[in-house]
Amino acid sequence: MKSIKELVKQYQEIVFNFFNKGHQRTLEAKKNIAASFFIKGISIVINLALVPLTINYVNPSQYGIWLTLSSIVAWFSFFDIGFGHGLRNRFAEAKAKGDFEKARIYVSTTYAVLALIFLSVWLLFFMVNFFVDWSIILNAPTELAQELSTLALIVFSFFCLQIVLKTINTIIIADQKPAKAAFFDMLGQLIALVTIFILTKTTKGSLIYLGLGLGSAPIIMLMVSSLIFYSKSYKYFAPSLKYVKFSHAKDIMKLGFNFFFIQIAVIIIYQTNNLIITQTGSPEDVTIFNIAYKYLSIALMGFSIILGPFWSAFTEAYTKKDYLWMKTTLKNLKNISYLAVFGVIILVLFSKYIYQLWIGDTIIIPLHVTIVVGFYIILLIVVALYTQILNGIGKIKIQLLSYSIATIFHIPLAIFLGNKWGIIGVILSASFFYFIISIYTMKQVNLIVRNKAKGIWIK
Repeated sequence: MKSIKELVKQYQEIVFNFFNKGHQRTLEAKKNIAASFFIKGISIVINLALVPLTINYVNPSQYGIWLTLSSIVAWFSFFDIGFGHGLRNRFAEAKAKGDFEKARIYVSTTYAVLALIFLSVWLLFFMVNFFVDWSIILNAPTELAQELSTLALIVFSFFCLQIVLKTINTIIIADQKPAKAAFFDMLGQLIALVTIFILTKTTKGSLIYLGLGLGSAPIIMLMVSSLIFYSKSYKYFAPSLKYVKFSHAKDIMKLGFNFFFIQIAVIIIYQTNNLIITQTGSPEDVTIFNIAYKYLSIALMGFSIILGPFWSAFTEAYTKKDYLWMKTTLKNLKNISYLAVFGVIILVLFSKYIYQLWIGDTIIIPLHVTIVVGFYIILLIVVALYTQILNGIGKIKIQLLSYSIATIFHIPLAIFLGNKWGIIGVILSASFFYFIISIYTMKQVNLIVRNKAKGIWIK
């Protein structure tokens, strides 16, 4: 029988081999996944703590208003016209070929284009906001109209800044180091948590203060991370007016424009859920859905951590025609997805007890809502697996067509089912379309990694 010392040594050897033996591309992914799990674990704890803290600072109805407004503002992310995703692929390709100057041109041009776009969008929003009655849109009391108008401008201003500054995260992730980006995101969330905690002790519940606190936190950390990375690790890629070449914007947009349409579709399918739920039900129903979603998406978040490094890894592998690595990696990722699905089932089974510990009796989450949201999360896991690979290799026409069809039919179906079955109906509508998308993306990926894709399947 082995001694404890021998068992420890054997374990250390297994861990060492896991992180130091194998394909360099896979080893880089493993290290980032391990670090990301630790960082995201902290993020999950912070987010879980933030929900009851925020609800107690305002109230369930106002929290639902906040969530719905945030969702609406997030729709404007499509104005980046796919530049973020386009940059991610182009940067990874240029770096894989050793063309650092071209990579820097892509980075500088992206910053310039996004700054121009979102400055224009902000000015337009600023003017239009005077004429918008947010109390009607958010199904809120009319006496909150002025406060909601101010809140909308605050949230939108921070949102525009964040879109431009998040370019640093795109570069870090494209360099197959998502753990570093996740670390600074986590620090931003921690600042938000501390800010809301201080607000609960020093002020009465205010949506304005909530918007300022939650909106400024990520901006602070994005500015800090940009200063750190562009002065050290990525100084060769630091944005500069000298490297802004709008002629290269077309190269980014060529791929990014397809991502742009997919982004719009995802926003319509996902973000409109909150708006439809609040209109067919109430702001409190939005809170119920989002609590169930935040809880069950722990499994999706865990799987996304694993998938994170593989977008750019597949970009590099496909550029170098390494089909063996892609086929082997897909098989391994499939096996991991089964564990994620099992995780969702476990979370549903224990939901009653977790909700009680997490939010107490503040708001009741019905079991049938948890089950349906769990099914929705499982479909998101499947879709995430195949779309992540397709995004990495830039073959997204099937996605584009699938999401376009879903976009056309989701809203009317969700409204119909929402009026009939409430939250359940809205989520079933989204689930149906994600099921269709999963079928086609699964087939395309399997054909590509076997180098048998032809016609539309290779586009």
